[in-house]
Amino acid sequence: MSTTVRAQLLLYCPDQPGIIAKVTNFITVNKGNIVYLDQYVDRVENMFFMRIEWELGDFLIPKEKIEDYFNTLYARPYGMYFRLYFSDHKPRMAVFVSKMSHCLYDMLARYTAGEWNVEIPLIISNHPDLQHVAERFDIPFYVFPINKENKLEQEQKEMALLKENGINFIVLARYMQVISPAMIEAYPNRIINIHHSFLPAFVGARPYQAAYDRGVKIIGATSHYVTSELDAGPIIEQDVVRITHKDSVDDLVNKGKDLEKIVLSRAVCKHIDRKCLVYKNRTVIFS
Repeated sequence: MSTTVRAQLLLYCPDQPGIIAKVTNFITVNKGNIVYLDQYVDRVENMFFMRIEWELGDFLIPKEKIEDYFNTLYARPYGMYFRLYFSDHKPRMAVFVSKMSHCLYDMLARYTAGEWNVEIPLIISNHPDLQHVAERFDIPFYVFPINKENKLEQEQKEMALLKENGINFIVLARYMQVISPAMIEAYPNRIINIHHSFLPAFVGARPYQAAYDRGVKIIGATSHYVTSELDAGPIIEQDVVRITHKDSVDDLVNKGKDLEKIVLSRAVCKHIDRKCLVYKNRTVIFS
């Protein structure tokens, strides 16, 4: 397996002839070895989306200058939005939890097994209940009790802690608090949530009871980026599981928990691998 550092470029711009040729030529003439390319054209919006990855071993442009070169030569002339990443930079992820542990255990198991190229410097909670989980995985655990009176003050303390630890993105692993606009603005399209249904679906505090009462035949889970509009952010991953009249409410809850773990982990993995590109309120998920 090659250990050569790779550059990962994600972009979108108005569709026009020659964009693929321009971008690939920028890489090849500078002796970059392209190892991945995926592109998509939204015919309705007339927008071009692309993800390209190349090895930097013999690349002529210094790593720290690639972004400036690309911005000057291509992004500005073609009206491109782009993000440049490097494979040797591990994103730093904070996990927010409340009292439910299933998603937290699943993510930490994948993390400690080395499945994800990520660092988890801390876990934040509004309750002390899951501190033992953090201790088991040797990750610092911080408790910020939140109520209506102190919510703003506590979130400011949380944001200071996130900044101090160089956090790049946040995962809400069944964190039962609404995130404030200030934090969303500080981490745009970098807060990932798991919702216990296939959105849009049954809302409220007892979605599985509502699903049971309605006699549904599938239940689902949805992972999305957090926006100021509750549970309406760009969707990253969804899945469903079939149920029957024989399933009790407890069965629905257990099947739902399993699904939540899978869907959230898939979404986090795609974010870590830089496979997600957000345009308006939708995502383009590259293969």
